[in-house]
Amino acid sequence: MNNLDKQYQELLQDILDNGVIKGDRTGTGTISVFGRQIRHKMSEGFPLLTTKKMPFKIIAIELLWFLRGDTNIKFLVDNNCHIWDGDCYKNFVAAVEKNRAEGYTRPVLTQEEFINNIKKDNDFAKKWGDLGPIYGKQWRSWGGELVPKRIKEEGKIPYSQNVLEGQIDQIQNLIKELKTNPDSRRLMVNAWNVGVIDQMVLPPCHYGFQLYTRELSGSERAKIYWSKKGIEDPMLPALKAEIENANIPTRAISLMWNQRSVDTFLGLPFNIASYGLLLEIIAKEVNMVPDELIGNLGDTHLYSNHIEQAKEQIGRELSEDERYDLCAAQKSKMTAISEEDYIKYNIPTRTREPYPLPTLKMNPIFLANLEHNGLDEAINGQSNFELVNYKSHPKIEAPLSN
Repeated sequence: MNNLDKQYQELLQDILDNGVIKGDRTGTGTISVFGRQIRHKMSEGFPLLTTKKMPFKIIAIELLWFLRGDTNIKFLVDNNCHIWDGDCYKNFVAAVEKNRAEGYTRPVLTQEEFINNIKKDNDFAKKWGDLGPIYGKQWRSWGGELVPKRIKEEGKIPYSQNVLEGQIDQIQNLIKELKTNPDSRRLMVNAWNVGVIDQMVLPPCHYGFQLYTRELSGSERAKIYWSKKGIEDPMLPALKAEIENANIPTRAISLMWNQRSVDTFLGLPFNIASYGLLLEIIAKEVNMVPDELIGNLGDTHLYSNHIEQAKEQIGRELSEDERYDLCAAQKSKMTAISEEDYIKYNIPTRTREPYPLPTLKMNPIFLANLEHNGLDEAINGQSNFELVNYKSHPKIEAPLSN
């Protein structure tokens, strides 16, 4: 059963029923609740919503961008991912207006022209495509300060050059700790760097995550062993030596992320899938089994121009006539329809009834790179992930507030 979509639909309804009206930085307006949680067992399927069509490739590209330590949208634009375009363009417009106030002039570009320049002009992209020290910077190179370094060149006077030292790669530190001290209570990555928030185009919404591991029982490991052989009987015993020789994981791993601000209709479905994918990647890197995905949600809101879309995704009960027509369309002959037919053809009771969740398949080259060369080599590839059996309801369009 797909409990994730049900939770999400209930959250949408909770906001509609209990939300309070609040203003926001975009001027759009929201209805908001505070302090909610999403929990998902990864064994039930990959956490990509089915009650509306989700662009999984875009979600994966953004996560790879974070993991690369990148903060410039050129990588995203080159890979047809445009979710940060608006924030970057808004920053560009603010700079243009500031220059004008100081007496300088610059051609006015539309957002489309701006993105085309990012794509085609490397110098323009380098200058205007950076979003400041956001997620990728904090995940892969937290902190660091400019310090003088003495450099001596033969035949020349020694001089000082400022270099950046003391940067912390939180992702690599996390992976190392998982491999050497998996019961640590410090398996955390933080993006909320208070010293540089004013340099970011947008302060982190999902500002940190924590991992937790536990030992698998013998029966759990045996079940994994047999499932790899295509046998699903959980009671079938297996020799311990066989399990060890098959390199069956000894631990399960869970991920919990914290989010201060939640665009529930557009952003949250991305966040759920992105952290689900991150959990899968890290689990493969440290040879553990993905267990539970948990999201702690602070200001959980719907923008005022997402209300009708939220109602559409929650759905409504189908009438008897609507269910009859759906069932009749499934039957090859127009004969009487029985209650058994509704079950046989899996006729839904609601307009946006969840479908079963898909499963994730990782590209063999990605897996080989991950195993032999580590995370940094693996994430440089493309088409690393594939969803199997993803079935969804149609996409629901909604405007993005920047």
